[in-house]
Amino acid sequence: MESKKVLGASLGTCVHVAGVYGFLTLAERFGYQTVFLGPARSPQEVVEAVLQERPSMVILGYRLTECVAEKLFEELQSLITRHDLFRIPWALSCTPQIEPVARKSGLFTYIFTGREPFSEIVASLTGSGEERKEDIYPETLPERIAARYPFPLLRHHFGLPTVEETVEGVRRISEAKVVDVISLGPDQNAQEFFFEPHRMDETHKGAGGVPLRRKEDLVAIFEASRRGNFPLLRCYSGTNHLKEWAYLLHETIRIAWGAVPIFWYSELDGRSKRPLPEAIKENLEAMKTYIDLGVPIEVNDAHQWSLRGAPDSVAVASFFLGAYIAKKLGARYYVAQYMLNTPPGIAPRADLAKMLAKKDLVQTLEDATFTVFTQIRGGLAHFTPHPEIAKGQLAASTFLGLFLRPHIVHVVNFSEGDHLARPEEVIESAHIVQGVLKDALFDLPDVAKDPYIAEHRARIKQEALLLLEALKSLGQGEDPFLDPGVLAEAVTRGLFDAPHLLGNPWAKGKVQTRIVEGMLYPVDEKGHVLCEEERLRRLGFSF
Repeated sequence: MESKKVLGASLGTCVHVAGVYGFLTLAERFGYQTVFLGPARSPQEVVEAVLQERPSMVILGYRLTECVAEKLFEELQSLITRHDLFRIPWALSCTPQIEPVARKSGLFTYIFTGREPFSEIVASLTGSGEERKEDIYPETLPERIAARYPFPLLRHHFGLPTVEETVEGVRRISEAKVVDVISLGPDQNAQEFFFEPHRMDETHKGAGGVPLRRKEDLVAIFEASRRGNFPLLRCYSGTNHLKEWAYLLHETIRIAWGAVPIFWYSELDGRSKRPLPEAIKENLEAMKTYIDLGVPIEVNDAHQWSLRGAPDSVAVASFFLGAYIAKKLGARYYVAQYMLNTPPGIAPRADLAKMLAKKDLVQTLEDATFTVFTQIRGGLAHFTPHPEIAKGQLAASTFLGLFLRPHIVHVVNFSEGDHLARPEEVIESAHIVQGVLKDALFDLPDVAKDPYIAEHRARIKQEALLLLEALKSLGQGEDPFLDPGVLAEAVTRGLFDAPHLLGNPWAKGKVQTRIVEGMLYPVDEKGHVLCEEERLRRLGFSF
């Protein structure tokens, strides 16, 4: 048999060829030769062509009646058996009404009705062709990405106000086989006081997520996920006792990757009572804990700054800084999360310029010992409470993010602007994203050639490098980027600053930003645009 050839035809008197033709077109993208016999081919004609062409896979189409399908499949099975052609996988494109007949026949390795995730169709081509690759689910993030790429994994946040609801929801989401990574959201009590339960105020139980109170709660959630597509699990890292959280999550849910900030989960954002210098030190220790456990790591500072209106230079510099710290601490795999649409009102071209500047800087760190996975998501403050409009926003932000060629799509639920997502809403949001991927994953234009994007990508990157140079000047030690004292001083001195931090004891909160013609800029007291060099000069730095 040739290793990379797919033969396709519509069977019997069926003249519908769109499904088969679409599959053959997709196969060509994955390097297959294709042979299309056309419509209305008899089982005998199909088998004769298979014997002549010797393909590695056959895709047939049939969209008419069940009773005729049954007879065609019986005839085809007899011919396949006679000529010993079960060594290659046979696939069928059909209507949902034909599917039970097809399954009963036992002929088909793959049956596509249009209801399956696009990833299952891709898996039939990226697998060996002799097993159902969609039924094989690697248990680590790097392995699952490798098994699915170029199709990205879908990640979704989930956590309901009771453990029981959350367990049942995880069960339903897993069985739906539409989400590859379920990211658990504990309530604020759990995030801050899981290891100090006496400090919890249980009047706020379930506020913002699932009220995890015992190790057994996490075990129950993990067990509920052992079905369907066996999704990977991850969880918020906690805002206190981050190292203890790392060990707990590694033991109970086999956390797919940890996510820890440099500056946040401190008095800077009010999510814990830790002073900023202490929080930075502990956060870096938590990163190292995940890394030593062999868990991939994400450092999620950049969009925290952007959510608070920080200049693009701050967002991009902190994005690089997170990846740099992770690499220096020994990370092998790093998840770089790009939050689009932030702040709300930024133009798509401006958004892509900023994101590509981030990607440029992080790619300078990649080598044989440090692999970066790209994760995209819609903006947290982007989604309207109106569910139908939010569904459109989800599709639009996903499409925009595809220009970054993601390994992971963080699906932000269309309900985000109104309420915690229920299982059925998680599944629906994943289906919306799958629709975008089905139509837009391949052959996007090269946005890097857009003059506007190219100009501002270069400008933002240079401004971020200037900020990093200023940060480095604060340190006297071996590596200022790893020094908690230097990093804290970068905030107190205003290098890293955001308008929403006004009045914060650890930050200046003096920088002002405005969206001008779709692009976010720092501005002076009169509203005039400031370049980054001038902003830093006013803080006492010279170059």
